[in-house]
Amino acid sequence: MARSMWKGAIQFGLVTIPVKLYLATESKGVSFNMLHADCHGRIQMKTYCPTDDAYIERSDTVRGYEVAPAQYVVVDDEDLAAVPLKTVRSIEIEQFVPVDSDAEATRFIKQAYYLEPEPVARKAFYLLKQVLAERGLRAIAKVVMRDREQLAAIDPFASTMLLSTLYWPDEIRSVAELSLPESEVEVKPAERAMAELLIDAMTHEFEPAAYHDEYREALLAIIEAKAAGAETAAPVAAPAAGIADLMAALEASVATAKAARTGPAPETMAEAKARPSRKTAPVPVMAAEATSGAEVAQARRRKSA
Repeated sequence: MARSMWKGAIQFGLVTIPVKLYLATESKGVSFNMLHADCHGRIQMKTYCPTDDAYIERSDTVRGYEVAPAQYVVVDDEDLAAVPLKTVRSIEIEQFVPVDSDAEATRFIKQAYYLEPEPVARKAFYLLKQVLAERGLRAIAKVVMRDREQLAAIDPFASTMLLSTLYWPDEIRSVAELSLPESEVEVKPAERAMAELLIDAMTHEFEPAAYHDEYREALLAIIEAKAAGAETAAPVAAPAAGIADLMAALEASVATAKAARTGPAPETMAEAKARPSRKTAPVPVMAAEATSGAEVAQARRRKSA
């Protein structure tokens, strides 16, 4: 059974909704242990105190805030509990915003959590959920978790609500630091039309089950092979497509996208130009090497004669 990682209440106006938070995601990446290269023994990360010149246990450590060079104020659990903020044990809703508004800051998500109401608060919980869903709104709130106050967004999700912690506005870097000369880029009408065709060909319902971590699966296969004593080799790199201009790349992409969904696609403009004319017999290409330019010219002279 899932274990809650935070208990408190949603607060907006005079309404209090006791809730629990559960992590909505989990990491399934491949983790490694650090080994000694010589003997493959697993190494240990120990906590060292240079003042006493001794290794200590984690249980012997305390939190310290540096107020001056080498001067610290010790902060314990009682100090943290004494922080005079309502958000220490409550999710304080500050306002509601339209979901489709241009709120850039709400896109920078740290972590997602499922909300579960306590039995006595289910009516208020689902009332809030229904109103948010029907009005297309998102709640912006503040809550203290893991020793710091977090900005958060609350959205209806399936049979519950999803709380997503966000980065504070001053933690988000400005795009002004990047070189983004959008006004200097000129897009031709034909390129835009072809890009729209490509996007249309790749637009369909999102199917989460179709996506999986292929890197993790391939890495685990390599680990299993090595454990069985088999040798592994790097895969041969696929040859580059060799498409030089944007229009040709878009045409080739449209053809590939259509073929992937409906089978072979009609011939593209680039392919039509590359196809030999019906009036000229195609020049055979040897399996080992391509026909030279001189041989092509000689074949054409024979044909015209």
